[in-house]
Amino acid sequence: MDLYTTVKSPIGDLLLTSDGERLTGLKMSPFRPDPAWKRSPAALGPAAAQLEAYFAGELRAFDLELTTVGSPFQRSVWHALADIPYGETISYGELARRIGNPRAVRAVGRANGANPIAIVLPCHRVIGSNGTLTGYGGGLDRKAKLLALEGIAVPV
Repeated sequence: MDLYTTVKSPIGDLLLTSDGERLTGLKMSPFRPDPAWKRSPAALGPAAAQLEAYFAGELRAFDLELTTVGSPFQRSVWHALADIPYGETISYGELARRIGNPRAVRAVGRANGANPIAIVLPCHRVIGSNGTLTGYGGGLDRKAKLLALEGIAVPV
């Protein structure tokens, strides 16, 4: 069963989804919950509470059970995102190197863009090799706000 809730945040409303046991998605507005899903704020309470603490500057690492659906390559990228520390950024090229495929920079960018659990899997911490913001499904303004929250000023 797919469960969902919405939470307010400094970067706009967020849609959280769960399979009943694990967080399966975090999307930024605009979004539309599937009519077959069941609203369940209680089931997603721990994720909502951790996000609230993150936005308040009180949480630097999420501790949530996650489930992602994607290709093995995508999952390797998403797993590597979780290893980027709070307050730090890396380039797409560095992320490709970290997954053992240094020539796959563009594929890493596509996988990063398909990240189903934004913020928790911190794709916002991946920037261009020249230190500027590049691509972000939630928009560069949101990416800049998330990085600023973590103490990182990056030119847009």
